[in-house]
Amino acid sequence: MRLCALVAVACACLLAGTAASAQDETPQELFKKVLTADPKLASGVKRLLSSNAGFVSPSPVFADLTGDGKSDAVVTVDNGGVAGVVAAYVLTAEGSSKGDLHVAFRSQSLYQGRFKISGTTLTVAEPLWSRGDDVCCPRKAVERDYAWDAAKKAFTRRATRTVSLLD
Repeated sequence: MRLCALVAVACACLLAGTAASAQDETPQELFKKVLTADPKLASGVKRLLSSNAGFVSPSPVFADLTGDGKSDAVVTVDNGGVAGVVAAYVLTAEGSSKGDLHVAFRSQSLYQGRFKISGTTLTVAEPLWSRGDDVCCPRKAVERDYAWDAAKKAFTRRATRTVSLLD
């Protein structure tokens, strides 16, 4: 799986038209550069990344979420502390005539966020604390499903649900 990720990053570097090779730039550096260049990057996330108080996760997930036959990267930003994953992004070259990576999806105000992929659906989840829950262990989470809408060239929310974490 690690080899597949490195191959995908090398392809992303080539598609992005970067001069650096995969040996010169780590996936974290590449994705951080794409995120910080995004004009819609939340100021809090930008502060985390620029001050090194937060970091791009070293474990991106690759899947074709846009349906263009090419892998997209799901990357997260972690604060390194109790808040965990505070933002999640989908980076893609879809729609770029030069193959440049850009942010196609952003969820920038998470707390202990998680995500999963099922087919072409991205699910972003956050804990949902209720009265009586321990700080460590909420009993529920809110899950939001997103899918690529080719006509809008954007991810749109398809569903929101509250799920039990006790199972």
